[in-house]
Amino acid sequence: MDRIEIKPDLFQWAIRRSGHTTMDLASRFPKITNWIEGTSSPTLKQLEHFATATKTPIGYLFLTHPPDEKVPIPDYRKSITFQRRPPSPDLLETIYICQQRQEWFRDFSRSRGDKSLPYVGSVTVKSDIVRTAAEIRKTLSIDVNERSNLSTWTKALRQFITQADAIGILVMVNGVVGTNNHRKLDPQEFRGFALADDTAPLVFINGADTKAAQMFTLAHEIAHIWLGHSALSDTEASEIPNNETEQWCNKVAAELLVPLELIRKEYQKDEPLFEEMNRLAKYFKVSTLVILRRIYDAGGLNQKQMWEEYHKELQRLKKMPGGSGGDFYLTQIARVSKRFARALVISTLEGQTLYTDAYQLLGFSKLETFQNLGERVGVF
Repeated sequence: MDRIEIKPDLFQWAIRRSGHTTMDLASRFPKITNWIEGTSSPTLKQLEHFATATKTPIGYLFLTHPPDEKVPIPDYRKSITFQRRPPSPDLLETIYICQQRQEWFRDFSRSRGDKSLPYVGSVTVKSDIVRTAAEIRKTLSIDVNERSNLSTWTKALRQFITQADAIGILVMVNGVVGTNNHRKLDPQEFRGFALADDTAPLVFINGADTKAAQMFTLAHEIAHIWLGHSALSDTEASEIPNNETEQWCNKVAAELLVPLELIRKEYQKDEPLFEEMNRLAKYFKVSTLVILRRIYDAGGLNQKQMWEEYHKELQRLKKMPGGSGGDFYLTQIARVSKRFARALVISTLEGQTLYTDAYQLLGFSKLETFQNLGERVGVF
């Protein structure tokens, strides 16, 4: 049986890149240690299985040296753990998928004669926080009091996404890679990213995160769109990032969702903090961690108190179960954005885009699914 000679360091690179260890893979590949030591080589079929197990494009394993893979957009993540190791295959593939969709939508938009969106790149990190947040709120037609009447965070998030979609931002929310439910995205690695473009701005939100956390991530990435900056983020409202751009985006996002003037009016300092924190989180439809930060910003807590409460609340939230299930088409529309899905269906029906290309961009391969999706986005 023919054996394929592969450089030992490529096996080590692929294992490290996947987040696994040699021991993790030993039961599936009993001779993996020998491959790494160079004392034996795999068959082609074994190599294909190894590539699948480590989520590695098989062509990479035939290189002379491991490729230097980097995140293709500015990386503002604070996590030292994830900065030191290569970006995961799940993260990279998610960015590449979104870049491909953005490129398609940009061409579609320009073919229709759509004008550049004036808000993209309209501010800088020196712009006033309150004024910028107010301008974003006005452009998106956000009414904080109206949002408070929504019954759930899910409804509030959907409304927020709809408002962003209405002004031309492609908002894609997904907790897995493409449509592969076996490849769940890790919120600890990244919470979202923005791909700035004056005709096809795109925001991706890690759907594996909580709905309340997704609200802040969306606001944060929209701030990046206003700056005209593409960025990969893992920030939280309660934190003060070292990076100036992330600091500014965090402050704008917090002010956008929970205006300081309003939190000062709503916060009842004589009430128990836990009850008040949860009441305000429900009112503003943000996470309790965002509320803690804004209470601190409003002068209701000192820094020591804020961090003590933050760590307690973080531990409590980690123990809470997450949701599951849902409507397939709502999920699919959320994954690709309604604006993108509608444009792609229209272009395909007009003969401008091949059905096979449309299926590839959407992540499925059935005509019936395509037609049903078209109905759900109002094309049929």
